[in-house]
Amino acid sequence: MIFHFRQLASSEKPLEIHQELDVSRVIKGRKDITGAGPLKADLQAVSAMGGIVNVSGKLTGELDMSCSRCLKPLTHKVDIKFEESFKQSDHPEAESQGEDEDIHVVAEDQVDLVPYIEESFLLNLPFAALCKEDCKGLCPNCGTDRNERDCGCNTERIDPRLASLSDFFKE
Repeated sequence: MIFHFRQLASSEKPLEIHQELDVSRVIKGRKDITGAGPLKADLQAVSAMGGIVNVSGKLTGELDMSCSRCLKPLTHKVDIKFEESFKQSDHPEAESQGEDEDIHVVAEDQVDLVPYIEESFLLNLPFAALCKEDCKGLCPNCGTDRNERDCGCNTERIDPRLASLSDFFKE
């Protein structure tokens, strides 16, 4: 997924990018994600004033995950709004200090969008996926799924340092 500054500057039409990206390498090591389909990128690169190129569009896909409370498998739909701006410069270090932080300053004529797409994907992953908002999870004592039935276990925990105080009020 590469675009060229010169090509966009000479073209009057925006560059359309429609590709799929394999994100299995990016999510490697995440225990809650059991599988990932390809991430579809539908992007549009437009040349703007001042030699800036704006890339915007959507990233969509599906992830097979486990619920963080009850461990049931679920499918999480990924729908990310993607917006990045790029500027070409012979001295990117000097330009990046004085410019807006939202603009990526690059030295080459071509820009590979894959690292920016992967970063956006990682930043938009759910911290804790849930099968439903009111998921009750598993019983910490017996492991019963509390969404299906109540196990009747006493889940009240008493701090062992304060356990002797519970006998204080008994007669």
